[in-house]
Amino acid sequence: MSFVPVNPRPMLQDLVNKDVVVRLKWAETEYKGRLVSTDSYFNLQLANAEEFIADKLTGQLGQILIRQVLASSWTRMLQVLIRG
Repeated sequence: MSFVPVNPRPMLQDLVNKDVVVRLKWAETEYKGRLVSTDSYFNLQLANAEEFIADKLTGQLGQILIRQVLASSWTRMLQVLIRG
């Protein structure tokens, strides 16, 4: 089996209006909700969002924006794993 790279932009666009789980890379924090929109910077807008820390529900957040923060032009501080 060989590795086939996937362009993330079309993949994210296909997930708009679907329920997704966003896990922060360096934490046990997940956000579950409906993906409303995404942009070319990979910022994510979720509706009906819930926050989970260590698999425990910590709050009903509603509408949220998860933004990518750049520490430098080469390093991304916020990286996420998205499951649809």
